[in-house]
Amino acid sequence: MERRVLITGGSGLIGRALSANMAADGYGVVVVSRNPERVTGLPANVRVERWDGRTTEGWGTLVNGAYAVVNLAGEGIANGRWTAERKQRIRDSRLNAGQAVVEAVELAMERPRVLLQASGVGFYGNLLEGSASESRHAGQDSLARLAVEWEASTRRVEAMGVRRVVLRTGVVLSRNGGALPRIMLPFRFFVGGPVGSGRQWMSWIHIEDEVGAIRFLVENEKAKGAFNLSAPKPVTNADFSRSLGRQLGRPAIVPTPEFLLRLVYGEMADVLLHGQRVLPRRLTHMGYGFRFSEIDAALEDILS
Repeated sequence: MERRVLITGGSGLIGRALSANMAADGYGVVVVSRNPERVTGLPANVRVERWDGRTTEGWGTLVNGAYAVVNLAGEGIANGRWTAERKQRIRDSRLNAGQAVVEAVELAMERPRVLLQASGVGFYGNLLEGSASESRHAGQDSLARLAVEWEASTRRVEAMGVRRVVLRTGVVLSRNGGALPRIMLPFRFFVGGPVGSGRQWMSWIHIEDEVGAIRFLVENEKAKGAFNLSAPKPVTNADFSRSLGRQLGRPAIVPTPEFLLRLVYGEMADVLLHGQRVLPRRLTHMGYGFRFSEIDAALEDILS
């Protein structure tokens, strides 16, 4: 029997890697995207369907009888300056998608066994000191408030008897997209280095562990609630910069000053200047074994 998995926002970095991984293991993968014509490079057995990001029209019936729904949908937070209009689009894209997923589950005659809801480690706010496991309360900044709303957008499925898992993901490291190619660019020109003070924590995860952890949580029927998807050994931004410089054979001594980041990015600069030391306590306690726990090994694998 085909185990069908529906991935909303499946055209992004995580969705593409997860789709290929699950399709290779015999899952029937359906990617739902606002721009299906842009979804290229996926395995031939991955089905792509269009949606408007707000309603169940055209795709909602695919939830009926699905094994799992993975809701990754949402406009990227670090793709440009945060204007008031853009902040509203980021928020709306997440909450509208969550509402549509809930409606599709509600209409399904046979509801999925599990729903995985994307979130981020920004949930914990800016933490210069201490660490954050899943029991820590939410932060108070705008990114933390957004994460709280994003997580809550699909909570209603729990009352329908659907197991729900929240994925609080750190910075995903991959050569194929995400933050790393942009971080690497100044290093290529010998002007790489820490961002701001460099003291801010960076909770990171290798793309293979991101996919592996999601698979683990899909298939482990005891998993429910929030899980931090970040490597067990977070690093400061300065330590990350030094490690990246070593792997690229480039110096890591030219800091990017805070005033310049704020000039270019406005409020979005907080994403780069702030951080949190997040620990994947629940994930490791449940038995997930990280393939990459050290930043040097992770970057060497990605860049070799």
